[in-house]
Amino acid sequence: MNLSKDFKEIKGDASFRKFYRNKKKKSIIVFANKEKSKNLLIYDAINKILIKNKVIAPKLISQNYQKNYIEIEDLGLKTIYQLLISNEYKNYLIFKKIIKILNKIQLIKNKKIKNFNDRIYKIKEYENKILLSEAKLFSSWYASKNLSKKEYTVFKYKFNKETKSLLLKLNFKNSTFVHRDFHVSNLIINSSKIGLIDSQDALIGNKAYDLASLIDDVRYKTSNTFKEKIYNYYLKTNQKINVNKFKNDFDILSVLRNLKIIGIFTRLAERDNKKKYQKLIPYAWQMIDNRMCQNKVFDNYLLLLKSNFPKFLNK
Repeated sequence: MNLSKDFKEIKGDASFRKFYRNKKKKSIIVFANKEKSKNLLIYDAINKILIKNKVIAPKLISQNYQKNYIEIEDLGLKTIYQLLISNEYKNYLIFKKIIKILNKIQLIKNKKIKNFNDRIYKIKEYENKILLSEAKLFSSWYASKNLSKKEYTVFKYKFNKETKSLLLKLNFKNSTFVHRDFHVSNLIINSSKIGLIDSQDALIGNKAYDLASLIDDVRYKTSNTFKEKIYNYYLKTNQKINVNKFKNDFDILSVLRNLKIIGIFTRLAERDNKKKYQKLIPYAWQMIDNRMCQNKVFDNYLLLLKSNFPKFLNK
């Protein structure tokens, strides 16, 4: 790919994509020769759905799918994460604004859109088999590395069995637009408003998932008191929710998400030599511990994890 000197490579994320910013044109090139359909075609389709529902997301400027890239609108240089760590804003106030955006995307009804290849893309369902396969990343990458071969064989069987059992205890149907990576690093300041990026993994799933992603975010540490405050604010704005059923699903999805993240971060270190994410693993364990100790639905799960990884589970 030949780009003009106006395009400068910018720091990427944990994916296979590369990004190039043109400050003059206020655009970004997204280059992906791996998982191309998801990272280019589906990403733009999801952005179109968000924009259609008055959520700020990057508009497509041009595309060259054959050469593995799209050019999209540059929403800005500063993420909410950067804003929070620089103490430029009152944390609670900004999280209230984020909850408003979450409520907005959870009202999205249209699941189909025409992509730039002139074909209909329909958002898929976040089925339990997908959640299970994500949880298995913990087992296949982290547990396999930290347990003996014999211990791992036993753990793998029990972990799969208990994860399936947990998933059957979810209450809410897959009826809600789920971003899947809804956290402060994917929220951008755009002309004093907040835009949403990195939406290519969106599915139709459980209403509690994105809130768990936001509150129990491994990249941004918050106190349990603050987490509860944001959780309660969300409930205030969604008063028709069955509180007990929702809390059950929130806890389960938070634990499974952070187990998945531990697996992904281990894989990034082992397979891709991206070791910087490993330092976040202890905090992911801390949040798993925090959620499991509050809910009896985890009795068997907690016992299994504690017997194999005792140094991370203290409560």
